[in-house]
Amino acid sequence: MRVYATGRTVASAALPDGIVRVPCDHTDDDAVGNLFARVERESGRLDVLVNNAWGGYERMVEDGRFTWGLPFWEQPVWRWDAMMTAGVRAAFVASQLAARVMVPARHGLIVNISHWAAQKRIGNTLYGIAKAATDKLTNDIAVELRPHGVAVVSLYPGLVRTEAVLGAGVFDLSNSESPEFIGRAVHALSTDAELLALSGKTLVAADLSRQYGFTDVDGKEPRPLTLDDV
Repeated sequence: MRVYATGRTVASAALPDGIVRVPCDHTDDDAVGNLFARVERESGRLDVLVNNAWGGYERMVEDGRFTWGLPFWEQPVWRWDAMMTAGVRAAFVASQLAARVMVPARHGLIVNISHWAAQKRIGNTLYGIAKAATDKLTNDIAVELRPHGVAVVSLYPGLVRTEAVLGAGVFDLSNSESPEFIGRAVHALSTDAELLALSGKTLVAADLSRQYGFTDVDGKEPRPLTLDDV
């Protein structure tokens, strides 16, 4: 596969040399449009789109105060835009552009990275709203894309060992996942001949590990989280 990775600071990200890095702010529609035009121009097709743009974890502490966990009436209004614009809207716009390539080809997979917060309050009302909206986006566009052979799923990771998680030093990492683990889940989905049967569903990466038989990069099989765990 030819893989394109996007983000505001992707040029300096630690990625394998074969990945095409495209600096892109996913709140900038023109930049996103240019990205998809480039993919189509250079590759002539688009098989998989993973929507993972997210601004909801920025500025969790303001003026020395941890505001992320405040009740909704004390939440800074900018956080709505961080989660809904840099998250849900970004996924909607990217999915639109991807569908315009995938529908004529009658083939493709769109993966929206979401979270259990869609189904259970986890520390922040806006967080739950954004994740529930992401799952609803998945469900509804799946209905529209199914007749065209394009599948859409929401995919939940567990605790991922990102730079921020490792740097925090407060998390129990005994059942954590590498950033590559969910990529393996996406790859397994993309090669499933019965993929359309899963379209519109909410899936858990660790469940897919058991279903498809892949492991994390360290050979471990993380335990799938449930609503009781989160």
